[in-house]
Amino acid sequence: MTPIRILLSIFLYALCCSARALGHEKLKPRAGSLEQVTDFGDNPTNVGMYIYVPNNLASNPAIIVAIHYCTGTAQAYYTGSPYATYAEQHGFIVIYPESPYEGKCWDVSSQSTLTRDGGGNSNSIANMVTWTIDKYGADKSKVFVTGLSSGAMMTNVMAATYPDLFSAGIVYAGVPAGCFLSTADEKNAWNSTCSQGESITTPAHWAAIAEAMYPGYDGARPKMQIYHGSEDATLYPQNYYETCKQWAGVFGYDYDSPQETKPDTPVANYETTVWGEKVHGVLAGGVDHGIQIQGEEDLKWFGFA
Repeated sequence: MTPIRILLSIFLYALCCSARALGHEKLKPRAGSLEQVTDFGDNPTNVGMYIYVPNNLASNPAIIVAIHYCTGTAQAYYTGSPYATYAEQHGFIVIYPESPYEGKCWDVSSQSTLTRDGGGNSNSIANMVTWTIDKYGADKSKVFVTGLSSGAMMTNVMAATYPDLFSAGIVYAGVPAGCFLSTADEKNAWNSTCSQGESITTPAHWAAIAEAMYPGYDGARPKMQIYHGSEDATLYPQNYYETCKQWAGVFGYDYDSPQETKPDTPVANYETTVWGEKVHGVLAGGVDHGIQIQGEEDLKWFGFA
């Protein structure tokens, strides 16, 4: 082979390797902006996956799954919640799922989403988490989930269907996992009985409903913090008490005998009830369905502050 052909072969080989390297890098979303991921694995209900990877990414980063409200989008929750800003400070990744349905509510009513690996929205969101863990070497012990309104409902469902995937959850103005169950097995169905606070039962019954979503599981479960406005006319305040019952029941706390009640905590007119290390409830006095995310408090619950 002539010298020119040798040099040309070396050049072409180097060019090929560079192209492969660039192609590999494209498999990871760009840092510092909200990016869509379309190839995160099985996605039976066509849920959208958007991700924010901070410029200041930690090694073995934590993950927060932030789930939007009805009428919301991943973009809206990205801009309207503080998690991406905190990601730059603490180096964690934020996953923003997006509902596939008109109206952008989440399916928290069908058997498929209320069952582990059942092929519903919860299944798709869980696959986003496992993809992110694998892609970024994330810390499996620091995966968290939170949401507002319909996203809070889905947060409770994720904690019930995939308790081994999450270490902690925070719900803002939701309902208990399983409360929106559709007897006709409709996806994304509205349940007025639940929304109006008429689905009332015991802590043990609510716990059994959550535990049935992953039959036979007896491992660790995420600690839960529940926020709700006392004047919520969309998802009535009784849903706060029923959600607290559910998680108190799951963890074996005596719902009727909380360990502590703290007025004006974390802010004025909010009352925090502590059933134990794993379950805190926060009733926001005078607040309607538009409850505000308490970002700094979220960081504390998730262990960043």
